[in-house]
Amino acid sequence: MMPPSCPTQALTTRPATVDDIPVLRGLAEQIWRVAYVGIIPPEQIDYMLGWMYGAAQIALEIGEGVVWEVAMAANQPVGFFSISFQEPPRAKLQRLYLIPERQGAGLGQAMLGRVHELAASRGASDIWLQVNKQNTRAIRAYERAGYVVVRSAVFDIGGGFVMDDFIMQRALAPQTAA
Repeated sequence: MMPPSCPTQALTTRPATVDDIPVLRGLAEQIWRVAYVGIIPPEQIDYMLGWMYGAAQIALEIGEGVVWEVAMAANQPVGFFSISFQEPPRAKLQRLYLIPERQGAGLGQAMLGRVHELAASRGASDIWLQVNKQNTRAIRAYERAGYVVVRSAVFDIGGGFVMDDFIMQRALAPQTAA
């Protein structure tokens, strides 16, 4: 059986395993150090990378059923996403990141399409996410994909840091049996 993939502009995704943890951590390190400059302080970037992308944390999430996928272009990892499933049937987009040099070419939207496909295939009626209120580029991308801000929230994440986020969501079309 072939792994699920999402071909668009030579983009494919594949399920991540614990063997991919070094790749996921490397991508997170590369992307976060660019994406969050001027949005959150460097000390918070360091803290969050250690907290959210530690090898043990990623392995735990994969073991608990959080779906992680690696996005590939030209046989190279260029991004990743993770999605969890909750009751009632809904999904949470935990993370979606693409290396800076591949942004702006529709690959992020293709990754979102794959996320929506996965969530709908598992019966989710909607999907939600958290995005930093200052991350205007990501907010615009999510709005283009049909997400709307439903509220804002501040989360204490420890270490003297908070996440000041918008909660965005979008309905998913139900999957029909072929």
